[in-house]
This record gives sequence, C-alpha cells and structure tokens, in this order.
Amino acid sequence: MQKAIIGKKVGMTQIFDETGHVIPVTVIEAGPCVVTQKKTNEKDGYAAVQLGFEDIKEAKLSKPERGHLSKAGVAFKKHLKEFKLEKAAEMKVGDEVKADVFAKGDHIDVTGTSKGHGYQGAIKRFGAQRTPTSHGGGPVHRHAGSMGSTSTPARIFKGHIGAGQMGDEQTTVQNLIVVKVDPELNMIVVRGAIPGPKGGIVYLKNTVKTIHVAKGAAGISVNPQKASARVNPQKASARG
Repeated sequence: MQKAIIGKKVGMTQIFDETGHVIPVTVIEAGPCVVTQKKTNEKDGYAAVQLGFEDIKEAKLSKPERGHLSKAGVAFKKHLKEFKLEKAAEMKVGDEVKADVFAKGDHIDVTGTSKGHGYQGAIKRFGAQRTPTSHGGGPVHRHAGSMGSTSTPARIFKGHIGAGQMGDEQTTVQNLIVVKVDPELNMIVVRGAIPGPKGGIVYLKNTVKTIHVAKGAAGISVNPQKASARVNPQKASARG
C-alpha cells in the first residue's frame, strides 16, 4: 500500500457539495500518528512501519509495551498498528504521519470492528422469516426451522443460519471517497458509513480496488457508413 493512518470514528453527518446535493459522510479523527518501529528487508525480510496513535499514561501500559516504546524514544501510545508501506524504507522512527497524507478525492479502504449486538437469534442475525402464527404453531415462531435431512448427511452443514454472536468482528468497507481533509483539526471526512461505534478505532489505507477513470461521452462517428440517415442519404431508412 502507498499510505495509511490510524484514526477514531467521530460520527456521521451530512454536507452539501458544489451543486447543492446532500452527501452522507463520516468524520474521522485521523492521527497524528508517530512511527514507533521500522522493519527492514535486511533484518526482518520485509519493509514496514509500525504507527502509534493516541497518547496514554505510562501506568496504563504493560511492562513490555513501555519498554518497546521507550526503546523507540517516542511518547507512549495506546494503539499500535503495522503497515507495509511502499515508502517504508524512507521513513524513520519518530516521524509523524498526519491527516494530510490523504487528499480530497482519494479512494480508501476503512477497517474497523463492527458494533457488537450480543447473542441473537436467527431472525435478527440473518433476517429470517417467522413461522406461521396460526393453527397451533406453538412456541417456535422465532426458531431457525428445519436444519436439514435425516440420515443423509446426518449433520448440519457448516454456515447454516442459527443463533449466535452478532457483530463485534473486523470489517472492511472498500472504495470510499475522501470528501474533505483538515490537517489542523486532524480530520478526514469520507463519503458513506464506516464500521464501528462512535469512538471506535479505524485504519485507513489507500484502496486495493482498481479505479477506472470515467471517460467522456461518445462523440459522432467519423465513418460515413455509420452516420445516421439525417446525414447519410445512402442509408435504407433515408431512401424509404
């Protein structure tokens, strides 16, 4: 990847573009992050940097964490994340990465932990339908229903809908567009929603999607055989 940063979800709002259209956006407090560790091809076999985000008291860190950050000579950070950046070899421990690493119009992927909903049934977790409530349906209207056949295969296939833990898992939303960047406020505004609750930690990086630039409208063909009947009298539609 080319660039990345750690941020915190502030919340959602809406803004108006130049044409007056409403755009739903998510505000992210991105950085400033500091390089706390550097991996090199000679020593580690790959090039990467570890970024630290959000200051924290020394007493709230474990002894290994304090030693790791003290060795780097940087302030104590609460969140650490490693990124394999293309320019990792040029970066040094202690360098700062701010919100202006991204610019308006960039396409990014945002990774975070989705909201946890606890232990839920099949209807809420998978959007299943209730069983009929008439003719003695019994107390099973919100159950998952039939799980499969009898002696063959004599088991429930993996991935079948059922009750269980809902949410609270790593989720990535791809190809979001950066609408606004404010380096002074450490703010990045992206179009659309991102995973996680307000205050949740998210990781921003340039998208892995291939961006296709929209081409202009198709012009008039210069081939006289393909011209319309209005300009080509040889067309059958024109002769008729």
